[in-house]
Amino acid sequence: MRILHIDTGPGLRGGQRQLLMLLQGLEARGHEQTLLARGETLQAWPGAPVMKGSLWRLSRTVDVVHAHDGRGHALAAQFCWGKPLVVSRRVAFPIKKGIFSKIKYLRAQKYLAVSRHVLEVLLQSGIPEGKISVVYDSVERRELVSDKASVASRNAGGPLHVLTPQIDDPLKRSDIVQQACKKLGAEVILSADLKRDMDQADLFAYLSESEGLGSAVLLAMAHRKPVIASRVGGLPEIVIDERTGLLVDNDVESVTAAIRRISQDAELNAGCVDRAFQQILGRFTDDIMVRRTEEAYQSVVRRPLPIV
Repeated sequence: MRILHIDTGPGLRGGQRQLLMLLQGLEARGHEQTLLARGETLQAWPGAPVMKGSLWRLSRTVDVVHAHDGRGHALAAQFCWGKPLVVSRRVAFPIKKGIFSKIKYLRAQKYLAVSRHVLEVLLQSGIPEGKISVVYDSVERRELVSDKASVASRNAGGPLHVLTPQIDDPLKRSDIVQQACKKLGAEVILSADLKRDMDQADLFAYLSESEGLGSAVLLAMAHRKPVIASRVGGLPEIVIDERTGLLVDNDVESVTAAIRRISQDAELNAGCVDRAFQQILGRFTDDIMVRRTEEAYQSVVRRPLPIV
């Protein structure tokens, strides 16, 4: 199959990292791929900048177009007529109303919702259920930390180290994590590179006001770190309270109590870590994500295009 991927994000955030995993997996399965992207994504995978002329020309040569973000979706809806359009939907925001938005969303044949929560948002916005598949984010199998002994705290005897993302996004609440850690005398690792810094952490805290799923949480689980996360969006689909982590409200008292509890209760800590790791193995690995995406492509290539 020949696939045109479109992503307009300038940096390597969660969505772009998932795209790179998908590109690798589809290449290994023998598919031909063309990438139109920006910035760091083009440094990580061969491709070309997103340009209107390229969109029109290259879309003539492929079997399916896959838009990986909102702006990519808008551009594909405008310039990639005549070929099936698959759209990844990673955010939990309602779809905007208006004629241009309606045309844009009618144009796609398939939506890949990153969680059941995002699927429900799409349904509430009027997207037919038959046009939506849930394709969860994933982690690479080669990144799974299978040796429990290798994750023993490197900070034994010292202060607790709490890892949280450093993201320029007002919806991400690392400020609450910092306040909670200050009350507990714990140290915060504000990280712009979670893979690099994961080994330094005793636990991972991910707070957000809105979340499609939370691929950073999956990464922490794959590295056998206990997780504390906000009780919002798609996060409860992966952080099952007191089973695979602890869910919290976005306030200092709730987060402080959760950090104290999971750091002091060894049985709870170990149980959550083990169950979360098994969950990753069964539902959230890159091979599963690639296969589910490939199935979505096949479903729209066989289906006649709608008249919009």
